[in-house]
Amino acid sequence: MHAKENLIAWGGDRAEKLRACGTLLQDPSARGSTRTLEGKVDSIGSVDAVAGDGPAPPSMSSFRHAGESSRAASVLVLAPRRAPAPRASLRVLLLACRPKQWVKNLLVVAAPCAAGMIDRPAVAAQAAGAFVVLCLVSAATYLVNDVRDSEQDRLHPKKRMRPIAAGALAPRSALVLAVALAASGIGLATAIRPALGLVACCYLALTASYSLLLRRIPVLDILAIAAGFVLRAVAGGVATDIYLSRWFVIVTACGAVFLVAAKRYAELLEHRGERVARPTLRRYSTTGLRLTLLGAASGAGAAYIGWALTRPASVAWFALSVAPFLLWLGRYAALIRAGAGQAPEELILGDRALLVLSAAWGLLFIGGVYVGS
Repeated sequence: MHAKENLIAWGGDRAEKLRACGTLLQDPSARGSTRTLEGKVDSIGSVDAVAGDGPAPPSMSSFRHAGESSRAASVLVLAPRRAPAPRASLRVLLLACRPKQWVKNLLVVAAPCAAGMIDRPAVAAQAAGAFVVLCLVSAATYLVNDVRDSEQDRLHPKKRMRPIAAGALAPRSALVLAVALAASGIGLATAIRPALGLVACCYLALTASYSLLLRRIPVLDILAIAAGFVLRAVAGGVATDIYLSRWFVIVTACGAVFLVAAKRYAELLEHRGERVARPTLRRYSTTGLRLTLLGAASGAGAAYIGWALTRPASVAWFALSVAPFLLWLGRYAALIRAGAGQAPEELILGDRALLVLSAAWGLLFIGGVYVGS
């Protein structure tokens, strides 16, 4: 079989494409130059590979064999070309860092706002720096978690759209980015205040222990996530050098436990009667989580009332702020009972009643801090 016949046997449509590229295929023995044919087929093969239609052309050894022996039939073994992995775009990298979750880091302004010092430029700059630090280190932990959970996330109706689970971001690239973000966060925190660098390291250690161990232990998994919220609030106080009262810490801790337990409760309701994907969730009960919600809400409400009624000034403003605070907790609990709450940030920003109560509480609180004084 001649080289031309060999090529047509490999695929007549491919031969037409090669002719369209301006190459005349002839028997190498008639031309007396196998090297010339090799160069032409190589150049055309690269054009056809760019077109992306089918596998790569036959190897040159097959054409040499056809030219040397017209009586032997050539068997062509085609090796598919492996397309290079696409580089992740800036948008994909940003989505992998979960920017919607960064709203939790606004807790850094809680301490300076409660102290009435957020309007000072230096304090505001320090609080903004603490916010950036927490965005960097929390994004690093999200990337590591998504790499660990990529196989499980692919089976989830929503989480499968995350860049790592969807294959838009390679796990190796995600881990490299996570290390860079963590190092940048610790460096910036230390530059703002050495104690803030220590808080950032504690946050990374907490989230790492959660990913490796605590997430598999009931109750401790809730407490670990709640501790992350407390560290956010502590970071704001440390960055601005503001003393945190025991009332402030209790309200923050109980409120964090309330939100995390509500998330677990919503997840349990969603998977009721089904096989639960999260192993720890199987060991929870709706009754136990309801009691946790009740205890956390009661603790947060009692601590806030104790703080509001013991202010040295502006007691009326802070006392009035108790009502929207308690109503907010009640409204959130009602939404949880209805099956919402797996994504707390989406629930808070998407419910009009919660937004109105949040605005009312904020106005009364600011009035107590600035107007009443």
